[in-house]
Amino acid sequence: MRSDKKNVIVDLTFEFALAIIEYTELLESKRRYNMANQLFRSGTSIGANVREAQNAESKADFIHKMKIAAKEADETTYWLMLCHHPKNYPNPGKLQEQIDSINKILSKIIASSKTRTKSLPNFQID
Repeated sequence: MRSDKKNVIVDLTFEFALAIIEYTELLESKRRYNMANQLFRSGTSIGANVREAQNAESKADFIHKMKIAAKEADETTYWLMLCHHPKNYPNPGKLQEQIDSINKILSKIIASSKTRTKSLPNFQID
């Protein structure tokens, strides 16, 4: 399923992972190690799963990997919300907007992939 065409979700999640790395380094400099670790793991996992989906063995495998990416994105949304509220935490800035966009795109990819799978004719070979 891999293609040399520009892939918006692959690019967005890669850029987001880079921004997460920078933000978690800032959290670590403020000695917020537990939050930095949680956010680093979920925030960088999104792109890793999206990237892995590009080499899926089947449409079902592709959807499964994208669903995992969506779960990681949802978890990242939670950690970013937590970082936004305490006064003694650095502001996550545009990370919340970025993850909202990623969540929307992942939802559309998953929904359209399921629709295309259901609309394919079911051929049987005897």
